[in-house]
Amino acid sequence: MTTPTSVYPRPIEDLMPAARALADRLGKVPSRNLLMRELKVGSPKATAVRDALAAAEFAPAAPPAPTPVDESPAPSVDPVPEPPATGTEPEPAPVDTATVPVVSAPVAVDGHPGTNITSDPVPAARKPMRSWVLLLLAAPAFVAIWSGWVGLGGLTGFGVVHPLPGIWDSFSLNTAITLPIGVEAYAAYALRAWLSGSAVPPRARKFARTSGIGSLLLGALGQVAYHLMEAAGVTAAPWQITTLVACLPVAVLGMGAALAHLLHSDED
Repeated sequence: MTTPTSVYPRPIEDLMPAARALADRLGKVPSRNLLMRELKVGSPKATAVRDALAAAEFAPAAPPAPTPVDESPAPSVDPVPEPPATGTEPEPAPVDTATVPVVSAPVAVDGHPGTNITSDPVPAARKPMRSWVLLLLAAPAFVAIWSGWVGLGGLTGFGVVHPLPGIWDSFSLNTAITLPIGVEAYAAYALRAWLSGSAVPPRARKFARTSGIGSLLLGALGQVAYHLMEAAGVTAAPWQITTLVACLPVAVLGMGAALAHLLHSDED
């Protein structure tokens, strides 16, 4: 939108006093846009007035002395030059890097307060637990658990079979060993999955915790049942115990397959 002008154009001589007063007030040659707004003239007339001021080598009046105050005066800031009338962008003024203060952050060692660079202490490496201690604890438990499960298997119908008839008739196998191998091995496998932390998916870790603790309790009940029947001179286990022991290999197979599937799932 253009600035409204008078019907009768005013000559430049009539506009110069007002333009000089405006220049004295600003302390510099006014811009073309400012002359258009203050003098109510068009762009050509404002450009001519500005050129006339510049041609007359206008010297701005000295600003009045500031009133002395107790506080130190603020540093003076050079006025930003107005863009030239030709519409081109002014070149940026060079910056004197010698006068710009460079602030460098202090650097301290060993985490001294007031610094932004600290050196955290490196924790000492943990010494691995000796494996022979675990073997020393597991050896007597293995002997007791193995003998208990094999004895309970004999009382519940597990015994010597020939798994390869017609192929290897002399080969025999006592099926009672499937109880300690299946139940106790799965308990150790589930405990390892439960205690592995974030490396195991949450659903698999929950299943491993429940089934692992259940396998240990079931193994303890089997040992108790065998020793009670052995102390009482029982030669054949009751049908309830026989039914439960007969289902153990199938249950161990199902829990092992389910845990292996959960460990290899893509659950987050």
